[in-house]
Amino acid sequence: MTKSGQPKIVIIGGGTGLPVLLRGLKKYPLDITAVVTVADDGGSSGRLRDEMDIPPPGDIRNVLAALSDVEPLIEEMFQHRFKTASELSGHSLGNLILAAMTSITGNFMHAIQEMSKVLNVNGKVLPAASESVVLHAEMEDGTIVSGESKIPYSGKKIKRVFLTPEIANPLPETIHAIRQADLIIIGPGSLYTSILPNLLVPKLGQEICRAQAKKVYVCNLMTQAGETLDFTASDHVKALYAHLKCAFIDTILVNSENIPEDILSRYSEELARPVHFDLNQLYELGLEVVQGEIMHLENGVIRHDTKEVAHILYTLLRNETNKRYNA
Repeated sequence: MTKSGQPKIVIIGGGTGLPVLLRGLKKYPLDITAVVTVADDGGSSGRLRDEMDIPPPGDIRNVLAALSDVEPLIEEMFQHRFKTASELSGHSLGNLILAAMTSITGNFMHAIQEMSKVLNVNGKVLPAASESVVLHAEMEDGTIVSGESKIPYSGKKIKRVFLTPEIANPLPETIHAIRQADLIIIGPGSLYTSILPNLLVPKLGQEICRAQAKKVYVCNLMTQAGETLDFTASDHVKALYAHLKCAFIDTILVNSENIPEDILSRYSEELARPVHFDLNQLYELGLEVVQGEIMHLENGVIRHDTKEVAHILYTLLRNETNKRYNA
């Protein structure tokens, strides 16, 4: 679906954070490309990946649903997860449909394109690599943990993450979208298991480093045990830079809103706390820091406020395009 004349944005991530952001951004006049991780190896996605030798469909499914423009019941059906005592247990209908469509068309990307038509998706959804990749983590003690779903539960501190195969390639459409983008958004999402698996696809990461578009990192609201325990905002940025071996972020969006004490107490049981935005260190990294009340509570769970984050990002985009065209 072409949207000539509309500002072009590329959003890179995975997990639960990316769909939340996309639900807000799709309401604006934008040409959206979402680049989604294919490193998931747990749950329904992992089972389909192993049994059918296809990229894991779960994160793709969630992004398609977030960008869809269909009746709520259709989206609910697409996202429905079976709870039975049979082999269907744990599978979502959308994952099964994507797997079936891949089998019919013979190509995972074709399956995504066909489902995008069925769901009237507002934008393009692209897997980060043209094939499944396996995420590995080297821990500070030198041990290696393999598998995206296993890494957060190792009980050890991550030194670095890497992919196999090392020669995984992005789709040509992804490279084109990055080169044409007016704004590139990184995150939100788990730093090591949702964001970096995209950026570590070699040619994709290189294109991000070279891209002329402004690059905005939407920082996580809370630290994550097993990944970013006690990380500050600048620690997140430094980890991204260390893996890509380039300083590529221009702007960081951080939360300035206070979180209720009862919610903090519950999260502390999971060894999670609010990400501290260490302003001096962020400024030393040469970053523009945008602060906003971007937190939303959903059934006691902390999420990014999709409307507020989308508004801030759209304002940044408008300012950037105005500067470019008035230069």
